[in-house]
Amino acid sequence: MTTEQEVTPAPAEQSQHASAQATAPASDAALNTLEKLALAGLQEQKTARRWSVLFKSLIMLYLFFWLFIFLGWVGQSKNASTAHTALIDLAGVIEPGGQVNADAVISSLHDAYDNKGTKGIILRINSPGGSPVQAGIINDEIHRLRKLHPEIPVHAVVEDICASGGYYIAVAADKIFVDKASIVGSIGVLMDGYGFTEVMKKVGVERRLLTAGSNKGMLDPFSPVNPKQQALAQTMLNQIHQQFIKVVREGRGNRLKENEETFSGLFWNGEESIKLGLADAEGSAEYVAREIIKQEEIVDFTYQETVVDRFAKKLGASMAQELGVNAKALFPQLR
Repeated sequence: MTTEQEVTPAPAEQSQHASAQATAPASDAALNTLEKLALAGLQEQKTARRWSVLFKSLIMLYLFFWLFIFLGWVGQSKNASTAHTALIDLAGVIEPGGQVNADAVISSLHDAYDNKGTKGIILRINSPGGSPVQAGIINDEIHRLRKLHPEIPVHAVVEDICASGGYYIAVAADKIFVDKASIVGSIGVLMDGYGFTEVMKKVGVERRLLTAGSNKGMLDPFSPVNPKQQALAQTMLNQIHQQFIKVVREGRGNRLKENEETFSGLFWNGEESIKLGLADAEGSAEYVAREIIKQEEIVDFTYQETVVDRFAKKLGASMAQELGVNAKALFPQLR
């Protein structure tokens, strides 16, 4: 009978086996640690790259900022030492915060007059009119500055249209130049709106308007016309019209050839406006700079809106639209 005997490993083999079992967990832990260190290193590199890009971007913006400041300064210093004709564009509807407004135009005028190189100023007008208040403020300031600087002529140059409020501004200039096909005139005042009372009757809508003050709801488009309030509005329009007429007469003087249609709100082409004394001669901005002011170089002093200004204006317009505000209908317009 054969008896199997268990083979007991030698002490050296037991030691190697135990060492292998102990080394396996240690090796796994080391690999995990190395993996974590590698990931941490990669993350640190990504963060470093992000900060590097950010800092480089900020440095570039900073350099561009000072570059624009420097270029602007160089341009101003050049203009200050070089004789030129200053140009100010008045293009669009005249209204507070609009394309043409008193603050912007007056700021442009002050910049032009303060510049030592300015030998004459051209107001290049392309406007159908707008606010009589804004036009009046600009007109008054032009007269004031002309008295302070009689050596610097101010001429208005009409492009496509110079009507109503645009013409209110133009008559403050020394002379008015037009193209033969320009539209000039429309010396009148209007206040427009709509009436919805008949429509409301047809659809069965009732207007419920509560006011404190008998004329607070004046010219409400959803209420019947009140003869007394209509007469009050007409009186106001007539008064503003007379103010307009006075400004035109003072600005044009003996050059104006008045007739029964001059202040009726009619408008004429440039060629006819010269015959009526509403304008002086034909000529573009380049012609006036070269032949009248005798400074062919033209430097634009038109006020330019900043990005912040445009954003604020858009925000204000959006808010007004959301609230259903239409203040323009409540005020007289020179257009």
